[in-house]
Amino acid sequence: MTQPSQTMKRTKEEIDALILDFQRTESPSSQMILVENYTALVGSLAIKYSKGRNFHEDIMQVGMIGLLGAIRRYDPDFGKSFESFLIPTVIGEIKRFLRDKTWSVHVPRRIKDLWPKIKMAVNELTEQNQRSPKIPEIAQFLDVSEEDVLEVMEMGNSYQALSVDQKIEMGSEGGTITRLDILGSDDEGYEKVDQKLLLQSVFHLLSEREKEIINCTFIENKSQKETGEYLGISQMHVSRLQKKAIHKLRSALAQDANTGIKNEET
Repeated sequence: MTQPSQTMKRTKEEIDALILDFQRTESPSSQMILVENYTALVGSLAIKYSKGRNFHEDIMQVGMIGLLGAIRRYDPDFGKSFESFLIPTVIGEIKRFLRDKTWSVHVPRRIKDLWPKIKMAVNELTEQNQRSPKIPEIAQFLDVSEEDVLEVMEMGNSYQALSVDQKIEMGSEGGTITRLDILGSDDEGYEKVDQKLLLQSVFHLLSEREKEIINCTFIENKSQKETGEYLGISQMHVSRLQKKAIHKLRSALAQDANTGIKNEET
């Protein structure tokens, strides 16, 4: 029975030699050995920064990019181990990803840079004073203006958008609805009111018989036959007067619209 393969523990000298070999020759085998040797370390850092988030794989990929970059840039002549150079490099890449990619809206870079500092200042001042800090206190602690603190704290609310599918508990019986269920929508009644007001503004142009026909066919929803029987005229006569009335209304509304556009242009 074969045992599962494990990454061989390598000395600093062996790691340095592999890095120099890759930097000089672009050796795929040296790069592969280094990647296999430090994937677990990168994974542990990715887990630390992906807790409570739903993009662990993205953070892991960012960490691996940091590993490859560290392999290319590391200089053994500095005397420090590769791990001491790798860890801050990977963490820097992950923090940059979280800063630049996880905001729900586009905000200036200075906001992204100052936001974590404000959070840190709030935590430290709260612990120090045993109360929530005031804006001037945060500004003084960070040596920035109060306006900057206010702006960053306001825009910090855009760090993560709320999903419209998020469940909201309703009442004591445990029933839930989503945010989408309570979002407002356009009320068709407003458009109908506007249309009615427009018609009223030109309705006086019609004769009394034309007004009666429009009222019967469009307001009371009677058929042309029923309208004719009600008014004591033929269905054909109703149809002819209805078309004439509609033509008058449309012409008047079009004229009013053109007049309004001309007034806006002047």
